Amino acid sequence: MNIHSITLRLIEAPLKQPFVTALNTVMKRESIIIEVRDINGLSGWGEVVAFSSPWYTEETITTCMYVLKEHLIPLIGKQIITNPDQLQSIYGIVRGHHMAKSGLECAFWDLYAKQQNVPLYRLFGGTRNEIEAGVVIASNDIGAAFEQIEEYMEAGYKRYKIKINPKTAINHVEKLRLTYPELPLMVDANSSFTLADLDILIQLDEFQLMMIEQPLDHDDLLQHRLLQSMLKTPICLDESITSVQMAYNACELGSGQVICVKMGRVGGWKAAINIHDYCIKKNMNLWCGGMIEFGISKAHNAALASLEGFQIPGDISSSSRFWNEDIIYPEIDVQKGKIILSEKPGIGYGINFSVLERLSKMKEIFK
Repeated sequence: MNIHSITLRLIEAPLKQPFVTALNTVMKRESIIIEVRDINGLSGWGEVVAFSSPWYTEETITTCMYVLKEHLIPLIGKQIITNPDQLQSIYGIVRGHHMAKSGLECAFWDLYAKQQNVPLYRLFGGTRNEIEAGVVIASNDIGAAFEQIEEYMEAGYKRYKIKINPKTAINHVEKLRLTYPELPLMVDANSSFTLADLDILIQLDEFQLMMIEQPLDHDDLLQHRLLQSMLKTPICLDESITSVQMAYNACELGSGQVICVKMGRVGGWKAAINIHDYCIKKNMNLWCGGMIEFGISKAHNAALASLEGFQIPGDISSSSRFWNEDIIYPEIDVQKGKIILSEKPGIGYGINFSVLERLSKMKEIFK
């Protein structure tokens, strides 16, 4: 692939409104933007989607930066890369750290697709050039949740997810269902329930929800299997799917009926593709999750969501959902509930360098 350099940029931007979950409230977002450039000046782009503190996963921006600088990039620098398929074996001696690996691998695949002059989604066999978009309502204030739903309904979003916890679940869902009886609605508990809350979870069965996302512990499969046997509503596993192997285990155990694939959390494109292909064989429903990303990661996710197994609208919203200005152009825009995929090579978007440089807190180049 004739790699010339790898550039790491640490960026930070405030969210337009707080993102409230059962675990934490996010007010601003850091991210590591990775640029892989070849000797002809083509650049591929990836994004590390870890958070600044370990509230969601063990990885953080700081740990990812360390692993990239001290381990992954030096390992790659010792090799001649002809295809990004080599990366998993090259940095296989580094256990875990999937978010760091994913950001780097995504940049290589974007560059490779541009070198092949093909859109990234077509490189991986995407079956459609438009995807349906879902949106997250992340607020403890039910009034604010209603306002957000009205706003997003105007854009035609195809699926709505609200954040819940044991204290808010029934009250919020009941009020929403009374106002929007036909809304394609799901809930996300972010592992805030236990089996001691079984009565609340059983009550949620009454509201015709698309699914209940990650009600129990973030690393659990067995208790989710037990809970699914007691509920009509499908359980979606999110935080539990930390690798290809965990996805395989979830399918074999019957721990739920839906899997949310987050490319950053499982290790990148190849891991996500392996999960996708296995879930098709096992008739497991899939959708593509989000991580409060900037446009580079959203573009990769949109390409992933074009694969045939992703039949449920993913958490891939407009750039304006979180940012006053995104770091890509044109910005991602949901129209009539859909995102049209670009036919340009790679992720299909340019980089807005004026915004990128303004948000940058650090930049380091590795030749």
